Amino acid sequence: MRIDAHQHFWRYRAQDYPWIVSGMDALAQDMLPDQLQPLLQAAGLQASIAVQARGGREETRFLLDLARHNDSIVGVVGWDNLAVPDLAERLSEWQGGNKLVGFRHQVQDEVDVAAFLAHADFNRGVALLQTQGYVYDVLVYQHQLADTLQFCRHHDQHWLVLDHLGKPALRDFAVGDIAARWAQQLTALAKLPHVVCKLSGLVTEADWGNGLQPDDLLHIRRCLDVALQAFGPQRLMFGSDWPVCLLAASYAEVAQVVADWAKVNLHVGEQEALWGGTAARCYGLA
Repeated sequence: MRIDAHQHFWRYRAQDYPWIVSGMDALAQDMLPDQLQPLLQAAGLQASIAVQARGGREETRFLLDLARHNDSIVGVVGWDNLAVPDLAERLSEWQGGNKLVGFRHQVQDEVDVAAFLAHADFNRGVALLQTQGYVYDVLVYQHQLADTLQFCRHHDQHWLVLDHLGKPALRDFAVGDIAARWAQQLTALAKLPHVVCKLSGLVTEADWGNGLQPDDLLHIRRCLDVALQAFGPQRLMFGSDWPVCLLAASYAEVAQVVADWAKVNLHVGEQEALWGGTAARCYGLA
């Protein structure tokens, strides 16, 4: 099965999605499975993993309800407050044959990322997730990667998935040593064998205001090369980041960039891992 390992759904209400700001009109509307389905099919994909786009347990309920009614949603990465003392009881409420495979928090938006990732209650919660077989998705920007390394080292009992290659600062890749520092930090994370990387979210880290330019595509391909060298072909998975990607490129364009790169750099078995095998293995998809 070919799987898009990272996409989002929402019924749009401005107060629920404060990160959708002025100028993001393409996102300020409902985004639901019937809109994604033809895009998946056109790209030769059969399934997807829906990832939370807001905090709150209602987000997890919403995504699981969509998954129950749409066979193409094979997994849900939801949200819960991982720092609460009764997390075990809260997790038990989600069990019972549903498609919940992991959790995520928008760590990138925390005022003090280092302090958040070091907090004892949060770490206790992530450790509990791992003992119960849930994946934790790590969402940070490039400038926060250094704060993330120790956290990832500590939680080695199950898979951690780095979203969007750690959000490299593509807009500034031509400046100084920014690209080199990102590559160094990504490589340090990749030395941890329980960390997997999503090839996702790159088009919106570029300077996409006037459309993707040739230099943007060169930077994206450079990032894919670095990720392959660091993680190897068996710890990479494709994710579209739809519909967020629509700010910069269509679903087809996002998939094509990765497909063109993969045909040159990966043999057939490695491409199968990228396009679904690794996601199925890490998220425990049936």
